[in-house]
Amino acid sequence: MCPASPVSGPVSPRRWRRSAELEQTRPNGLRSGGLRWFQPAFGPGGRLTLVRATVPEIFLIARPAVDLAGMRGYLEAVGGAGWLDRRLADSEGMPNPGELLVEFAGRACYRSWEPGLNPNVTRVRADPRAYLRNILKSAHGSVLEHANYSFALHNVSRVATHEIVRHRAGAAYSQESLRYVRLVDIGFRVPPALEPLRQECLELVERLEEFQRSAAAKLDLDAEGVPFHVKKEATSALRRLAPIGVSTDLILTMNLRTLRHVVEMRTAPGAEEELRLIFGRIGEIMVEETSGVFQDFRRLDDSSWVPEFRKV
Repeated sequence: MCPASPVSGPVSPRRWRRSAELEQTRPNGLRSGGLRWFQPAFGPGGRLTLVRATVPEIFLIARPAVDLAGMRGYLEAVGGAGWLDRRLADSEGMPNPGELLVEFAGRACYRSWEPGLNPNVTRVRADPRAYLRNILKSAHGSVLEHANYSFALHNVSRVATHEIVRHRAGAAYSQESLRYVRLVDIGFRVPPALEPLRQECLELVERLEEFQRSAAAKLDLDAEGVPFHVKKEATSALRRLAPIGVSTDLILTMNLRTLRHVVEMRTAPGAEEELRLIFGRIGEIMVEETSGVFQDFRRLDDSSWVPEFRKV
């Protein structure tokens, strides 16, 4: 059953538990009170350095909000208010807003609030989960586009964000700008394929990180009175000397139709490994958040999310 969700009012940020898959990416021997771990390495000259090692974190920050008064006004005009009364009773007044919106849109297409409102419809599905399953089975996916969900992706690499933003239909993005945000330290996650070269990777990142700091000092970027446009120009230039694996943040919004497609696509065995982590986690969130719309998804032993109904 779906967790109770507010149908209106502000949405509190929700921090989701890290999955075992993400936990496995933690550098050996490190402990944290958060995710700002520092991996020791020996840099140039044999001196001890500390590089900030990261793993992706996913926050669900927004979900749909339904105006029940407006919805009821429309339903009274078309004779379907009983449907809303039943949904509110079934959920003790707290229906899942995304799934309520999807069902509302679907029933509006056929005026299937009650038997007989449309003379061609003599019976209707009473159970919301069964109704949503029929939406998926019949590939009536356009109604899923009404419900949008927003996520904050923290400590994901530029490799990952460059791939994510290619998904344009049903999606919106806002990314941390390295033209404006000057790098002080370089957060970095060593990919599993490079684990045998962990020390070398961290030493290289440390040298690039030290260059960022020393270059900013030589350019006097923090001197009093330096105009912002000068800082911006230098910051934009300096980002070219950062690795594409630098950790960054991305705000992502997708509708339910897009989420179903991207979760399936980006957790497939052949997908990029960091994308599999990120969307594997988003898949976990959405199966809990919208268990009706994602009811046909199951997770395989290889961590991929596979739906019963594809291309909805």
